Amino acid sequence: MSSQKQEAVRRLAAPDILKRKGGEPLVCLTAYDAPTAALLDEHCDVLLVGDSVGMVVHGLPNTVGVTMEMMIMHGQAVMRGSSKAMVVVDMPFGSYEGAKEVAYDNCARIMKETGAQGIKVESGPTVPETIAYLVQRGIPVMGHVGLRPQAVLTEGAFKAKGRTDDERLRVIAEAEATADAGAFAIVIEGTAEGVAREITAAVDVPTIGIGASAACDGQILVTPDMLGLFDWTPKFVRKYADQRSEIDRAVAAYAADVKARRFPAEVETYFSKKPATP
Repeated sequence: MSSQKQEAVRRLAAPDILKRKGGEPLVCLTAYDAPTAALLDEHCDVLLVGDSVGMVVHGLPNTVGVTMEMMIMHGQAVMRGSSKAMVVVDMPFGSYEGAKEVAYDNCARIMKETGAQGIKVESGPTVPETIAYLVQRGIPVMGHVGLRPQAVLTEGAFKAKGRTDDERLRVIAEAEATADAGAFAIVIEGTAEGVAREITAAVDVPTIGIGASAACDGQILVTPDMLGLFDWTPKFVRKYADQRSEIDRAVAAYAADVKARRFPAEVETYFSKKPATP
């Protein structure tokens, strides 16, 4: 047994999330840096280091250009800023879709270098076999069905799923295969309410919705979206703050103070120490 003291607060892990199936809804948000993770940690069950970081932090047009190094760097930051929530890191495009052995090596690297408690993969038709391979080797896997952002270049745009009979059957089949492969939870993104409801009833693991209705076992949003950092957000986002306007107001006030020489004032200025009296 290790002589090191255990953490005073134990992080949530895959078995804790799995137990929430059908119970109190899971609260999940994305996180990409230590200060934000520290603020979210008290309120969230899962912090997802999403590959959405490529778009909302790095300004990429989609998530395809996100790299392993980017995910590791942001995963490390979120781990430093949090202590309670389970941290899950997205596997970037190209890191898991090929040979199972390569997927394992990449997932193990992410977990070793970040300390995260799990990884997430987008569950296309060839992925369940890889999920089973990973889970059998000790890697907790969260799946992702419905709208799959990493497939945007083949589909041409971000489009809601499950609105036709063929799509409904495909998304449900992918979700069931993902659960059967051993995923501890499944994100359902941009999917018709009826399909999300069917999936949630059909699988024994929690479903986490993002644009998939309140029928899911929990919800997740991209944090900068729900904080109102951008002018445009998807239909499924509810803005809980207007961070964009607040930042604009603060920066405008700062600029005005600098130009008028009101900042820095005396209280924000260092002065030489007076010579000691002999």
